[in-house]
Amino acid sequence: MGDGMRTIIKNVDIYLEDSLIKKGSVLIRHGKIESISEKHLNQSDTQMIDGRGKRLIPGFIDGHIHGAVGYDVMDGVEALKRMSQALPREGTTSFVATTITNPLEEIEQAIQAIHQFESSPGNAEVLGAHVEGPFIERGKAGAQPLNHILNPDLDVVKRWLDLADDSIKTITIAPELDIDGRFIQFLVEHDVNVSAGHTAANYGDIKQSVEKGVSQITHLCNAMPGIHHRDVGAVGAAMLMDNLMSELIADRIHVSDEMLKLIFQTIGPERLIMITDAMRAKGMSEGTYTLGGQQVTVKDGRATLSNGTLAGSVLTMDQAARNLLEVTEANFRDIIQMASVNPAKQLGVFEQKGSIAVGKDADLLIVDEQFHIEHTFCRGVLS
Repeated sequence: MGDGMRTIIKNVDIYLEDSLIKKGSVLIRHGKIESISEKHLNQSDTQMIDGRGKRLIPGFIDGHIHGAVGYDVMDGVEALKRMSQALPREGTTSFVATTITNPLEEIEQAIQAIHQFESSPGNAEVLGAHVEGPFIERGKAGAQPLNHILNPDLDVVKRWLDLADDSIKTITIAPELDIDGRFIQFLVEHDVNVSAGHTAANYGDIKQSVEKGVSQITHLCNAMPGIHHRDVGAVGAAMLMDNLMSELIADRIHVSDEMLKLIFQTIGPERLIMITDAMRAKGMSEGTYTLGGQQVTVKDGRATLSNGTLAGSVLTMDQAARNLLEVTEANFRDIIQMASVNPAKQLGVFEQKGSIAVGKDADLLIVDEQFHIEHTFCRGVLS
């Protein structure tokens, strides 16, 4: 599509931030939403897409994904390219490439690759890096390799930030390991979204870390203690603290149906962020793969290490949406909130992404009422 080419998506129900336009039209130019109309738009030199009465919603943003279609973020630029090409099929128009606990030089190489990578229009955009580990609790490592776990180290993150400029969006740490709070405070001062995960923190630890700047819980319920009647821990903190956002893997494996219901009822769509935490086997057949240098077996939708530990997922964002519709009381607009609006706000990109509004990136999905993807537009280009 040429630089001056326009695209009109017509005959769609448009889900705006606070309202709905039935049978409306959206004009896209230069990858941005130029206008939104209740009428049928018709202009010369314009690509016309008929939505056939389906729903137009903002593209999904996956803030925590390690890999897909045989590739892993730790593999470098080629992996980012392949993931960027594949993810629009599930409605993901942008994502945060997530690293794993590995030798520091390998994490740094991945961060540099993420910083340098630019995806083409029509492919999902890499928004930056989510650095998961190595500053985590050994007893809650999950599928994070034990032999590379470290205590919080300011010199290391200062070097990362120098390498990556503003490319590091999120860092997951066990906040109880940051004894004096300087590590968390430094990251917050540098506009990094600090997420508590792979943690043994009790409720008091989480409360203190939130006061220092932690604003998110990584894959809620996983790699942290469950709720106990004498200490509700990180899970209870997520439910009780109105200033905490929580990632949620809604694959019905990482979190049971009953817990999904409880989480949705107690936390609600305003503070939940849908993620996949997918690894390289997503979009591939069952078999043996790797994650962080460890062998992972994928069978019946479960990705596990040899000891049975869950090792990421093979979940897609559109399937996560359908799971939440089926299991919880979430409605269509709640899914948009959790899959598009909330991640955009948490990552500081809501001025450009996360909702349908004039001037924003034309990251758009045409879907049915069950979030089956009809068309995906990444920065105005049909994928």
